[in-house]
Amino acid sequence: MIKRNRTKLSLVVGAVCATMLTLTAPAAHAQAAEDDHTATLAALKAFQASAGPGAAIHAGGAGESWTLAAGTGTFNSDRPIRSDEHFRIGSQTKTFTAAVVLQLVDGGKVSLDAAIADYLPGVVTGNGYDGTRITVRQLLQHTSGLAAFTPQVIIDKPVSNPDGTYDLAELVRKGLSYAPVSAPGAGFTYSNTNYMVLGMLIEKVTGQPVHETVTRRVIEPLGLDRTVFPAPGARALPTPAVNGYHGVRIGSFYFWTPALAYDPSLFSSAAAMISTLEDLAAFYQALVAGKVVSAAGLAEMQKVREAGPGVGAGLGIHRNELSCGIVAWGHSGGVPGYTSKTLVAENGRHASVVTNALFQFNQPVDQLRELLDTALCEDAAQRP
Repeated sequence: MIKRNRTKLSLVVGAVCATMLTLTAPAAHAQAAEDDHTATLAALKAFQASAGPGAAIHAGGAGESWTLAAGTGTFNSDRPIRSDEHFRIGSQTKTFTAAVVLQLVDGGKVSLDAAIADYLPGVVTGNGYDGTRITVRQLLQHTSGLAAFTPQVIIDKPVSNPDGTYDLAELVRKGLSYAPVSAPGAGFTYSNTNYMVLGMLIEKVTGQPVHETVTRRVIEPLGLDRTVFPAPGARALPTPAVNGYHGVRIGSFYFWTPALAYDPSLFSSAAAMISTLEDLAAFYQALVAGKVVSAAGLAEMQKVREAGPGVGAGLGIHRNELSCGIVAWGHSGGVPGYTSKTLVAENGRHASVVTNALFQFNQPVDQLRELLDTALCEDAAQRP
């Protein structure tokens, strides 16, 4: 299934029925558009064959966007994922959080190279940690030395409030219960705790809950009407929504069960947000275009250090080198039920992908990389 649109996408979805004798105009348009992106469609199908029940990509450039889907957003039904459907974006939340921190830097309220203890005295301390030696920049870039930590939905959970919500301070305490992995600035270790501390920083400086600050400073000004940073206790996905699943896929064998429900405050400023493929593409396009933070702030975000082959870690955003010689910026996300990633290239092309499952093993990392590379390099003659 494919949908094509210009500028802000409509909610129209075309369905092609193989038994129809005469194609309707929308169906004919969809078929023609699908034929325009055969390589990306093939890459999407290869990704979905190793991913969840369904997958979709929303991509384009130069004022034009299109959407391809494979599989289904609801298991045991024929319901392709649409680009306007809500899903949990996981760690793509980190880019929104980082953008707010850089806005505070722009406003002179925070310094990137100041110690976090200057703003949150006594928070990052004990168990080998010293907040007087860890800077805001290091937290943003995952070079603080904080141990890797992902909150669990069932076992070994942080201590919750009586209503089942979680406080950022408690999440940080849980993350800091794991010993440091390096001295501050000595190495790269991806940790959700970094961004939970940054959530506390935002709350301390602004005097407002982090979900309200991100909404007021980023979501609303950009008109991201289908993007939500849910308040603690707001567990439901807005409609329309992509259904998320747990499961396994080994070759042609697969098993799916609905993803476990959890309170979004369990992930908070590290991974709590909800959005759509359309809105995520719009957000990253606006960020890279300098519409979210100042030019100086964006330059700081784009100062990277190596985080893997062809990937550089900036401040809440990653630099990806594509096969066609283009550089793209974005972030990935994964929470129970969903895996996603958005990239925006320096030539204006964009691509946002989601599949409705999160795998602990056999993650389709290579297939996702190939899919994004194919979509972003479609018109590049030098792609191998």
